[in-house]
Amino acid sequence: MYAIVRAGGRQEKVAVDDVLTVDKLNGEVGSTVTFPALLVVDGDDVVSASAELARYEVTAEILGAVKGPKINIMHYRNKTGYKRRMGHRQPYTEVKITGIQAGK
Repeated sequence: MYAIVRAGGRQEKVAVDDVLTVDKLNGEVGSTVTFPALLVVDGDDVVSASAELARYEVTAEILGAVKGPKINIMHYRNKTGYKRRMGHRQPYTEVKITGIQAGK
């Protein structure tokens, strides 16, 4: 069984016990978050109707904060001696999928 969920403006394919990196979430380590399901596949059954998807819940546990790769930015203006170097690392949250169930 797997599901397609919306997490941080992107769509991710998740199954139980998957660990994925999403945009930064507010919450403590160990707390539970839910993601809206866009598609659920259970064996041969494919659920894509919005009325049926409202019953499904994808829950995840927050594992902690992580950072993305370093991005180097260089500003340079020719013939003026102007040079500026900056860097950026995007903050992310690592979550572990704990369940895909049909509740409600």
